Parts: sequence; structure tokens; C-alpha cells
Amino acid sequence: MSANLVPLEAFLDLPDHARLLGLDLGTKTIGLALSDVERQIATPLETIKRVKFGLDAAALLKITQKHAVAGLVIGLPLNMDGSEGPRVQSTRAFIRNLAPLTALPIAFWDERLSTMAVTRTLLDADASRAKRAAVVDKMAAAYILQGALDRLMRMPAADPES
Repeated sequence: MSANLVPLEAFLDLPDHARLLGLDLGTKTIGLALSDVERQIATPLETIKRVKFGLDAAALLKITQKHAVAGLVIGLPLNMDGSEGPRVQSTRAFIRNLAPLTALPIAFWDERLSTMAVTRTLLDADASRAKRAAVVDKMAAAYILQGALDRLMRMPAADPES
């Protein structure tokens, strides 16, 4: 396992005002969301059309530099019963290949129901099918990242004395 694969709690030790980038890895696209510098709010950023790993990784790493990202939160598409299927294996393989290319800490976040929740929100907002298709991946990334940010805010801060 790569040294930069960390539990979410490790993000509590990141420098102040450092952003996190959330990723929703799909087979055809990668949805991206960016946190604010206070790490409280996730905002949909963009969607990368997947081509091949080298190009996808280069585009992703360029975005991390452009936005001064200090850590990555990757949606882990577990099955509803918590088991790991082919999509989890694909996500882990992508991260296994990405991790050596960056020093950024990487944490997984359970993304069950994220796309369904976002799609329901878009349907409730009466978004057209084309509009939903254009934004669902980056909105799912924001949903994933917001879940991780909310969890981080509920974690006790590390004791500076320890």
C-alpha cells in the first residue's frame, strides 16, 4: 500500500487554508469538486473526460497544482451491503497508479448513493436530461467531498501536547 494513502483523520494535520479535491471516478469521466480554504464547503469544479490513465492523471495533477490542493478525497463505490465489487477494484487500481505520481495524501470516502442523491436533486430541480448528464459527475464529487468535510469538522482536533 502506498504511503500517501491515509485515513481521513490524517487530513486534520494539513496546513490551514489548504484545499481538498474530491473525485468521483467513473468509467468515462472523473467528476471533481473543490473545498473552500476553510475546508467547510465543497463546490463542483469540473469533469475530466477519461482518455487513458497517463493523460487523466496529468490533467488531474495539473488541477491540484492550479488550486493549491493539499489532499484528495476519492469516492469509493462500495456495494449497498458494504462489499467491494468491480468498480471498487477499478477505483483502487486508479489510485494505486496515481499515488506514486504525487506526494498528496489520498483518502477514500464511501460514496454509496452519491450519484443517486445528486440525480434526485437535479430531477427535483427539473433539470433536463442533457443538463443532468453535464453536471452529475462533478456534483457527485461535491457530494462525496462534502460528506468527508462534514466528518472532518466533527472529528476532535489533535491534541498539540501529544
